[in-house]
Amino acid sequence: MTKLTAQTDGAVSPLLREAAEWRLIALLFECPGPAWRAQLQAIASEINDALLNTAVEAACREACPELYHTTFGPGGPAAPREVSYRSGELPGNALAELRSLYQAFAYEPALPEPPDHVAVEIGFVAYLRLKRAYAVARGASGQAEMCASAERHFIADHLRVIAEPLAKSLAVSGISYLAHAAETLRLRVAGILTGSNGQNPGAEP
Repeated sequence: MTKLTAQTDGAVSPLLREAAEWRLIALLFECPGPAWRAQLQAIASEINDALLNTAVEAACREACPELYHTTFGPGGPAAPREVSYRSGELPGNALAELRSLYQAFAYEPALPEPPDHVAVEIGFVAYLRLKRAYAVARGASGQAEMCASAERHFIADHLRVIAEPLAKSLAVSGISYLAHAAETLRLRVAGILTGSNGQNPGAEP
């Protein structure tokens, strides 16, 4: 068992918190199921982010499978897949690239969604943060940096494509929990791309 020093614990704890926050954002973009609300509330109880907490509270009031499918299905106000925002590119190539990347890091999403679905992609970021925390705890600095680099490139190459247009679409959808979730995603992606780590205004460090 790895014994954490105070310095190591100080590096690991923020990564674990951030992994939980990314996992919560991913969960908000999943279709609600029987245990979905309980999962949201369990993760939300471990973090302190005003916008995410607002999204969870709204989700517990609003969300249902019918609303989810109406929002993200054909003719809905928002597209949940990256390929929808990539004009002029072959979807098959993008999906093959994502599957190869997921396989390289042993990421096996449990969702019955395509690899470019926003919930799957956000879940991958959460997974990389968790792997990075584990590497830091073990003192494996090379593996930690590899995870950090993969995360930055993934966000720049993939989540960047979907985050802003999805937030714009959901902002006028009238579905507050998804609007809050999408705005949280937009802020974090923008923050990481600009070097501010994607911290939401109002979130405690």
